[in-house]
Parts: sequence; C-alpha cells; structure tokens
Amino acid sequence: MSTSLIQKYNVPGPRYTSYPTVPYWNEADFSIIKYKETLKSSFLESNSREGISLYLHLPFCESLCTFCGCNKRITKRHEVESPYIAALLEEWSLYVEHLGQKPFIQEIHLGGGTPTFFSPAHLKLLIDGIFKLAGKTEERDFSFEGHPNNTKKEHLKLLHELGFTRVSYGVQDYNFEVQRAIHRFQPFVNVKNATEGAREIGYSSVGHDLIFGLPFQTVDHIRETIEKTKILMPDRIAFYSYAHVPWIKGNGQRGFNEADLPSAAVKREMYEVGKQMLAEAGYVEVGMDHFALKADSLYTSMAQNRLHRNFMGYTSSKTRVMIGLGVSAISDSWTGFAQNVKTIEEYYELLEQGALPLYRGHLLTAEDEKIRKHILNLMCKLRTSWKDDQTKFPELPEVLMNLKEMEADGLLEFGDDELIVNEKGRPFVRNICMAFDLLLQRSKPETRLFSMTV
Repeated sequence: MSTSLIQKYNVPGPRYTSYPTVPYWNEADFSIIKYKETLKSSFLESNSREGISLYLHLPFCESLCTFCGCNKRITKRHEVESPYIAALLEEWSLYVEHLGQKPFIQEIHLGGGTPTFFSPAHLKLLIDGIFKLAGKTEERDFSFEGHPNNTKKEHLKLLHELGFTRVSYGVQDYNFEVQRAIHRFQPFVNVKNATEGAREIGYSSVGHDLIFGLPFQTVDHIRETIEKTKILMPDRIAFYSYAHVPWIKGNGQRGFNEADLPSAAVKREMYEVGKQMLAEAGYVEVGMDHFALKADSLYTSMAQNRLHRNFMGYTSSKTRVMIGLGVSAISDSWTGFAQNVKTIEEYYELLEQGALPLYRGHLLTAEDEKIRKHILNLMCKLRTSWKDDQTKFPELPEVLMNLKEMEADGLLEFGDDELIVNEKGRPFVRNICMAFDLLLQRSKPETRLFSMTV
C-alpha cells in the first residue's frame, strides 16, 4: 500500500455500524412515542418469521484499559451485580409489555464492560429472567465477550448450558510494553486456558480480538502476536485499527501521548503483515477488519450473502429488531434508533419511574433508508448497485462523480449501474462509504468526531 494513498485517505471517518451515524442523528425531531411505534410495527411484522436480537450491556470492569472507548464503570465491588441484573430484567419487562406479544430471540450478545465480571449465578439469573418472557427461534446465535483473566470454567459451562455457543476474548497484543501502556495485562497462558476451556465444553466458535496501532506497538509485535494466535487457531479474529478518541467524555484514553502511537503508514504495514499471516494460516477476510476460518458461521454467512452489520458489529444473520438493554445500549427498530442514558444512576432512576431509559434517537427518513442500503452493501458485500428506483436518490450522480478519483487510484471499479470495491480498495471501504454519506457531506464536522480511517 503506497504511502501517498495512506496520506491521502487517512481522514477521520465513521465505522458505520449504523446509518445515520450517531453524531448525525436528528435528535430535535426524535420522539420516544414515535420510536416505540416503529419498534412495535417492525416487531409484529417480523417476530414470527425471524425473531429479534438482544444486546445486553454489562458495564463493570475491575480495572481501566486505557485503549477502551466503551461505556464502563470501574469498580471492585461485586455487590453492584445484583441491582444491575434486576434493572436489566425490569427494562426487558417494559419492552415485552409494550410489544404486546411473546418475543422470539434469534441472537443475544453480552457486551461490556466485562460480562465475566458478573458471577455465573448472576448471569444465570439474567438469562433465565429474559426467557421467562421470551422464546427462542429454531436457529439462534448466543455469544458473549470474555476476559481471559477472569473467565472461569464455571462461566463457560453455565453459559453453554444456557445456549451460548460463541465467545470472544479481548487479546489486543501479547507484548508486555504494549500491555503496560494500555493497562491490559494477560499472559498467553490465560488466553490459551480460556480458549481451550471453551472448546472442551463445546463452544462452536471462539474468537480473539486483536488491535493494531496501539501505543509503543511495532510491526514485530504484530508478527509475534499473530504467531501466538496461530498456535490456538481461534475460529474468527477481529483485527481492528485502534480508534484514538480521547476527546470523548469519560474516555480512559489519556494514559499515553499521541506521539507514542505508530504513524498511519506503520499502522497500514501492521495490517498488511497481519492480513498476510492470517491468510497463510487459512483465515479468510470477512467484510472489514474481520477474519474467519471457512468452518465458522461468519464465513458461511458471507459466502451465502447473508452477512449483516449493526451496532453489535458483523453478524451472521439479520433481524429487523434489535433491542439494547443496559446503560448506553442502542436499540434499532429498522426505521429508528434509540439510545439509553449513559449513567447507571439515571438508568436506575428512570426504571423506578416505570419509563424506558431512553434519552436520544433518530427516526429514519426515506433518504436515510436508501443510503443505509448502499452502506450496508459496501460494508458487507464490498459492492452496491443502483439498478432500481428503491436504490436511487437525487444526489447519486454527484456521489458517483466524487468517487471517480478513487476509481483513478485503483480502489474501485464501476460496472453497469454498480460499484465494486477491489482488493486494493478494501482498506479504504470506510472512505468509499463516506462518499455515500449525504449527512456527512452536507455538514462536515468542525471538530473531531471520528477516529482516523487508516
């Protein structure tokens, strides 16, 4: 990858887990009442056919990882577990009451924070409580994020008994100097034990999250980390570019200076080296930043043209309705988004009042829905088309004209009423999506809102 291309396209840009992206939500016209109407309408239309997805945000961590941009609460007091589980179940009961029909759940993901901060007993209480009010679809995908240092056999065994078949572990990097900078200490043996423990119990997919572009990280560190990863051969790998966003309030990304971060050119080399090593080990690139073995469901969904992307990232199936429970969680009714309040205190207070703890959102316009289709196509299929009226919009000629420079740079190709991202353009798929992002094009941010694309 040429340095000139990296310099040219390394700009702040969204990761497109949604469209519109959160900074461009029209909060002024958002109404919780209207959002609830869109949620119920989508639910009644799709529940019996495909079910719904649930994202449960479990925000507690015992220590702060300074690379993390997630909503979290640092504490060693495990007495916080019980009231939080009770609050999640109260929120769930409010949703089920509003929906007016028994939900069938296709997908559950426990994210954080650190879900394995919670005891197995409390996690059982949570999942059992969810299914007191819900059923399960025939084909389902239940997963959770585990910390290699505190995911015990009891966690793995219990969650597997409750229907969980996938677990992902945050590895980031095995080098001690990098781990010290990001305050995330975990030896290889802990990752090995957690990975092998999940396989022994019967998990069908074990994932590892790796990050490139961390402070003090070098290309050799990436080589060493992936060599160790190949010993364990996780079924899927998320190989992310570190998103440096220290300006976000409450973020812990202040334990190092920007001068400690590798340059954009070095980051790109890290990615290319890692990608090559993973390909040699049998991994196939899926969408953006993800790799999977051919036996994994993420690869299968890509091969069968079923890959989807939402606030949980890439998923092997799609539901129109995704409900987020817990502080800061985002729900998606397919025609609207809504986010929960971000502090635990306010979350508890609203639930005590019998109200869904929502505080902002966005109701999609007809234009939004068309642009979302193109961005989902690009992120999941690396191609999009405008062959019918449902995919055309007035600004399309201008968008295509703006993409001509990327075509000249060899990043994409135009066919008959379609656009295809080639292998050279794959690292720049976020930039290509930005050309379709009408809200971004109409109102360029005056301050930094997003991480860099490279």
